[in-house]
Amino acid sequence: MLICCATIPAPGGRSPPRRPEPLGVNMMHLGSLSNQPDRAGNHPVAERRAATGTRVAARVVSDEDLHFARDLIARIADALEQVLCCRRPAIDLAVMTMIAGGHLLIEDVPGTGKTTLARALARTVQCDMVRIQFTSDMLPSDLTGVSVFNQQTQEFTFHPGPLFSQVVLADEVNRANPKAQAAMLEAMEERRISVDGVTRELPRPHLVIATQNPIEMEGTYPLPEAQLDRFMTRISLGYPSPAAEAQMVMSSSGSDPLERLEPVCTAQELLAATRIAAQIKVSPQVADYAVALLTATRTSPQIALGASPRAGLALLAMSRVRALALGQEAVYPGDVRAMALPVLSHRIRFASMNARAATIDQQRDALARVLQQVPAPNAPAPADVPRDAK
Repeated sequence: MLICCATIPAPGGRSPPRRPEPLGVNMMHLGSLSNQPDRAGNHPVAERRAATGTRVAARVVSDEDLHFARDLIARIADALEQVLCCRRPAIDLAVMTMIAGGHLLIEDVPGTGKTTLARALARTVQCDMVRIQFTSDMLPSDLTGVSVFNQQTQEFTFHPGPLFSQVVLADEVNRANPKAQAAMLEAMEERRISVDGVTRELPRPHLVIATQNPIEMEGTYPLPEAQLDRFMTRISLGYPSPAAEAQMVMSSSGSDPLERLEPVCTAQELLAATRIAAQIKVSPQVADYAVALLTATRTSPQIALGASPRAGLALLAMSRVRALALGQEAVYPGDVRAMALPVLSHRIRFASMNARAATIDQQRDALARVLQQVPAPNAPAPADVPRDAK
């Protein structure tokens, strides 16, 4: 094992509630499921369930389904951690995105393991997987497929493209020209592809894992906001810890670290976990809090383009999966708060050119300061929170 991290804790006793914590400036803390309490009452945002109505009286998810989905999330994350040299919070976010049924964008400097993480994530599920190396001369038909005339039958025969696979690894997606990038819009949002006037459904599950390098811009085409909005989350792996990197460089060269990675679940089990996550309860107060976060991005003078309604759907979908991974029956404000930055940071456009050119972590810090002004249900207003509150 390259990194020894704690896994998702089993249900247990409650610990005393902690004081309110700022929205967060460290993505590694926000996305991690490790060392988290198993109930939402200990979340950084101190909500009062009785007053806000976040505690539901009727159970929507059975204990059996709850344990099945929670165990599946933990097993996938643990399997990835054993073969990857990246931090556990990034792995947790990637797994939760897959369980939520969304698409994942991995953005980081070269050599940090973006492609390896994408391959490993696809390998944990027994699904059809294809890798596409994007280039500037790609055509839309290279992705969607093409109809070829069959002289024997005197008919056109459709040959599906790589987008018809269940797991699509789009490597260096920003190197494709805008025409090829646009071919992915319908597939990513509607899970279907229209070619030659015929609409064909894509297999389920359908997951697009895209990678891009934010440093090298020569010969690239930045993804437009319409396509960025279709990725449920964006993660950045960062550099491994010195101990993990030392162990990595000491390993035998030329060997594939994914050779010993076995599938953890089937496609049917993954779909079952996705359906269970969709049943996690969201109270009107928690939904209002999520909408308030979206509204803050639309009204802030620091942001030129705020989060879309699709971003709200993605935010609550990820919050449901996080609540499920923690063994909760409902989503609490702490879940929404924890998922805000990974879900919203790539969907907004800052007004300042300096902010647009900043790194991912710097953009998340700027977004965190905007969202920090939104109080959680029954939490103190931002001006009432002590500066040293942790």
